[in-house]
Amino acid sequence: MQGDEQVLTVALEERAAGLRLDRALAEALPDLSRERVKSLIKGGRVADARGTTLWDPSAKAPAPATFELRLPRPAPAHNEAQAIDLVVAYEDEHLIVVDKPAGLVVHPAAGNLDGTLVNALLHHCAGQLSGIGGVARPGIVHRIDKDTSGLLVAAKHDKAHEGLAKQFAAHSIDRRYSALATGRPMPANGTIDAALGRSGTNRKKMAVVAAGRGKHAITHYRTIEALNGATLVECRLETGRTHQVRVHMAHIGHPLVGDPVYGRARKPLSDVLKARNFARQALHAAHLGFIHPVTGNVVALDSELPPDMRELIDILRV
Repeated sequence: MQGDEQVLTVALEERAAGLRLDRALAEALPDLSRERVKSLIKGGRVADARGTTLWDPSAKAPAPATFELRLPRPAPAHNEAQAIDLVVAYEDEHLIVVDKPAGLVVHPAAGNLDGTLVNALLHHCAGQLSGIGGVARPGIVHRIDKDTSGLLVAAKHDKAHEGLAKQFAAHSIDRRYSALATGRPMPANGTIDAALGRSGTNRKKMAVVAAGRGKHAITHYRTIEALNGATLVECRLETGRTHQVRVHMAHIGHPLVGDPVYGRARKPLSDVLKARNFARQALHAAHLGFIHPVTGNVVALDSELPPDMRELIDILRV
C-alpha cells in the first residue's frame, strides 16, 4: 500500500497473448472483476513495464508481459458499521454466509437506515473488504425478507460478487425454504409456474400476472408433514423473485401461516398464532448451495428451523 492506493504487479503468461487487456488482467487477479479492471484502465491506473499508461481496455494484451495496477483505497461505505451479533454459517476471505434471524432487515433503506445486516457485516468484516466497485462494502447478491429467517450469502470483493451474481442470474443456486402453509396443498407435491409482478392495486405487494407482464417464476414444493390446519412444506426455488414463495403458495390457495400481507389464518389456527404471538410469515431459508466463485468447490449449507417455527409445529402436531 502506497499512500492512499495499493500497487499490484501482475505478470501475464504467454497464453494470455491476444486476449482483451481487461480480460487478461481480470483472469490473473482473482479478487478483481473484469468491470473493476476495465474502470481502472479507463481511469489511467494501469501501466506496462516501461511505465506507459494504458487507456484502452479492449486492446490486445501482449504476453508474456508485466503490468502495474494502482488501486485506490476503497472508499468508506456510507453505512455505519455496527456491532450486531451474527450467526455465521460459513466464512472465508472471499465470502460469508449468515444465518439471518427473523426481524433483521438486510439492506438500509427508508425507515431502516441502520441496524441492518449490512451494518452488521461492515463491523464483522472490518479490514477484510477489498471493495465492491471500489467501495468497502459487502456485496449483497440476494435478499431475504425482514421477517423471513435463514441463510444468505454476501461477497467480500468484486470477483466473488461477480461469480455469485452470475450463478443467481443463471438460476443455478440451490435455494430451499421450509414453510408452514395453511391447509393441505393438493397435490401434496407439485410445481407452481406463474409469472410475478407488482400488484395492480397495491404497489407494495407482488402478484401473479399474465405471462409477459411479469418475471418468469417457478417454485417446486413438496409436503414434509401434515399438521392440524397447516402443512410443513419444502419449497425449492427455480427462480428467485421478490416474495416468490409467499405469493406462489397464496396463489394455489395455501398462503403461509402468519403472513400479514398475502394470507389470513382462520380459526382455530388464528387463535394459536395469537396465543403464541406469532406475527410473521412462517418461512425459513433452510438450504443454500452454490459453486464457490473463487475456489470452484461446492458449498452446501443447511440451517435448522428457528425456535418460533419449531414451537409452532410442535403445537400443531397435537
